[in-house]
Amino acid sequence: MEQTRRTFLASSAAMLSAAALPARRPQAARPPNILLCISDDQSWLHTGAGGDPVVRTPGFDRVAAEGVLFPNAFCDAPTCGPSRSALVTGQPIWRLEEAGNIHSTLPAKFATYTELLEQVGYAIGHTRKGWGPGRLPPGGRTRNPAGDKFESFEAFLQTRGEGQPFCFWLGSYDPHRPYTAGSGQESGKDPADVEVPPHLPDHPIVRDDILDYYVEVERFDGRVNAALGLLEQAGELENTLVVVTSDHGMPFPRAKASLYDYGSRVPLAVRWGEEIPGGRVVDDFVSLSDLAPTFLEAAGLEPAEGMTARSLLPLLASSAGDPRALGLPAPWDYYLYYGRRVNEDWEVDPPPG
Repeated sequence: MEQTRRTFLASSAAMLSAAALPARRPQAARPPNILLCISDDQSWLHTGAGGDPVVRTPGFDRVAAEGVLFPNAFCDAPTCGPSRSALVTGQPIWRLEEAGNIHSTLPAKFATYTELLEQVGYAIGHTRKGWGPGRLPPGGRTRNPAGDKFESFEAFLQTRGEGQPFCFWLGSYDPHRPYTAGSGQESGKDPADVEVPPHLPDHPIVRDDILDYYVEVERFDGRVNAALGLLEQAGELENTLVVVTSDHGMPFPRAKASLYDYGSRVPLAVRWGEEIPGGRVVDDFVSLSDLAPTFLEAAGLEPAEGMTARSLLPLLASSAGDPRALGLPAPWDYYLYYGRRVNEDWEVDPPPG
């Protein structure tokens, strides 16, 4: 990897002038595509793979079955704008100035993984909800950090150059409120089957509301499943790093906008053909800001200066019997990474015992 990075840095000017592709990972035949599928307000356990008995999510379940499921994934903030700002910059919200607040802006001085990939030849774009909500001009940006907006993923694919790698943000407004009251029961779901979260009252109104929420979770997942089908038909699926997640938890009391699990813990599944061993569950604690350096490393690039999150590729590439791959014995790897990391040499001694 170091040789690839040095080669990239030394030849970056020539690559840009020739509109060349990004530096390659040693084991990759060509630069990978990147597809980020992100719902709007979905808690971690509301997928089939997450164990929910009612909701049907074949798209998410396929990515989890053929890739890696992270049951302990957390957003960096349980509201839309700050969470999405952390995701695209690879930094926690307290480093992002105005972007740490909802309905604010994302200052242009903070590099995003999308910009870095575009600079080395990637086609970038998004559909529906990208970064937001907020106003970008006050921060010095002229377009959404997720890229230009397209009507659909299929429309985006038709615009890229032949053989051009892409990084696409498959956004959604689902399952954000408001819901169509009664849509859950109309879809054939039974309120009696709902597992009501323990912090909510077990009442028929609550059960129906959760069913209506499930309808929108399933609508988002249908678009994920359709995108997987498009990539498969085009022969691109195996060379696409696919991530399915949400910006934060469900829009219910003690969930969205709170630091309880139902607000900050999100679904996360990652698939990348033969590049990562599939069919695994990795219990390590990870955050959405880890996705930016993950995408850049997959493309053979160094993270931007200031990106303090850490790539998930070591975890994704580890064997089924060794899910932790940060180079430290558990639980000190996570403790040092998020709590007391001094430098890249991990010069911190764990407490005795």
